[in-house]
Amino acid sequence: MTERENSLVVVWSSGDREVALKMVFMYTLNSKLKDWWEDVRFIVWGPSAKLLSVDVELQEYLQKMRDAGVILEACKKCSDLFGVSAKLEDLGIDVKYMGVPLTTYLKEGRHIITF
Repeated sequence: MTERENSLVVVWSSGDREVALKMVFMYTLNSKLKDWWEDVRFIVWGPSAKLLSVDVELQEYLQKMRDAGVILEACKKCSDLFGVSAKLEDLGIDVKYMGVPLTTYLKEGRHIITF
């Protein structure tokens, strides 16, 4: 299996805190800790950016993901719209325009799930 075939990209766009805690964050972290996927990327997109900027518990969970080796990215356009780009950068997230990177991930054949 190539690196790209063993790569997971999680796109989190939901502003629903329960979805984040009870599914998205748990699966993403375990994907890396349990070696289900070699390369795990987590993209904060849309309303999730606003939620993450104010929720300390989610921020702490996100740091666990980062410490485990999950690559953290966020859509700059979305975070700018919510006025939270600087906050996300302070959390250690690579905030950038994500249209081209996500398209590249798709064309490379990486596995992508959205929440």
